[in-house]
Amino acid sequence: MDNAPPALDIVDETFLAVPPTTVAAAFADPASWPRYWPDLVLEVYTDRGAEGLRWTVRGALVGTMEVWLEPVLDGTLLHYFLRATPVGADGRPLALRPRELRRELDRRARAAKGIALQLKAVLEDGREPGVPPRAR
Repeated sequence: MDNAPPALDIVDETFLAVPPTTVAAAFADPASWPRYWPDLVLEVYTDRGAEGLRWTVRGALVGTMEVWLEPVLDGTLLHYFLRATPVGADGRPLALRPRELRRELDRRARAAKGIALQLKAVLEDGREPGVPPRAR
């Protein structure tokens, strides 16, 4: 690929009322990644433990992706970054029209928020900010 900037530059943030280590565990197992990103092949290039992961991305997109887990108050601010370009089966960048590119950007941004909200529902298990976690 050339040095052109990525066609998609997505940033999302979601607060989860659980510790960063809990959120990190949800992303730690590579077997879970296809559930979150079924059309992408990820390779970790930085494992930051409780602070998150950084990946190179292949498959339907080529670029980088990051999940940064920032401790905030009694929980975690989940920062999501995707900087990538849609590619064809040959690995070359797709020449998408502006409307198609906006549609792909919207689809990927909605999917990112969906992952974060799904994790929020599962990991918080009904806990509200400021309320101690349930004893297990």
